[in-house]
Amino acid sequence: MKNKVVVITGGSSGIGFALAERFGRSGSKVLITGRNAIELNKAAEVLQAKGLTVAAFRADVSKEEDNKAMAGEAIRLYGTIDILINNAGISMRALFTEVDMDVVKSVMDINFYGALYATRYCLPEITKNKGSVVGISSIAGFIGLPGRTGYSASKFALNGFLDVLHAEVLKAGVHVLTACPGFTSSNIRMRALTKDGTTQGESPRAEEKMMTAEECANHIYNAVVKRKRTLILTAQGKVAVWLNKLWPSLAERLVYNAMAKEPNAPVQ
Repeated sequence: MKNKVVVITGGSSGIGFALAERFGRSGSKVLITGRNAIELNKAAEVLQAKGLTVAAFRADVSKEEDNKAMAGEAIRLYGTIDILINNAGISMRALFTEVDMDVVKSVMDINFYGALYATRYCLPEITKNKGSVVGISSIAGFIGLPGRTGYSASKFALNGFLDVLHAEVLKAGVHVLTACPGFTSSNIRMRALTKDGTTQGESPRAEEKMMTAEECANHIYNAVVKRKRTLILTAQGKVAVWLNKLWPSLAERLVYNAMAKEPNAPVQ
């Protein structure tokens, strides 16, 4: 990955930040994006202080023009784009019968359309370089999680898009990776939206028992190097995907029971 140009959306914290550090330590030239300029610039400064080649560009992935500008900035700074990691994402927690439809739309705009827009504008350079497009998806893109309507729908949509893209660029030599981390310690649950669009504020799960963002980033980095098609992380995640294929009714019951154990769970 030395001297490869890597664009990472949602790179100011969590998995995105860990990915920026992992690729940066390998000699990549990294551009991270995010909506919060203060958090984004602070993240870039921390990485730069470690001697890594990292630049920041404020962009909202849900806005097509921001993605176009992001690709242009990467080319202006580094001359090309080799790898795009569609990492920016948001979650939500509410029953479908109770959630405001604007909340679902917001999640789809970031998790799904954000990846489409970013890929559209980065793909020409990636194709020239026979590089990689990575989508940070979720186990929720393989099995529906009750109380996560917008999140699961967006990840199912993302998985479908990545499958189509893989087929369309097959002969062009472009690598497409669908990475599904499983439950990973990050701030995505703290920032998850509730039924009325307000942020959840705290995680309903034991973050300290989850895979760390750094460990997750290392797995994704290795999958990019090996040009793998799919990466499913954590034993729990692998079992859920496998069981859902073989015995979906059982998988559904087990997932329901697991989600119902969360504090103040939408499902009981």
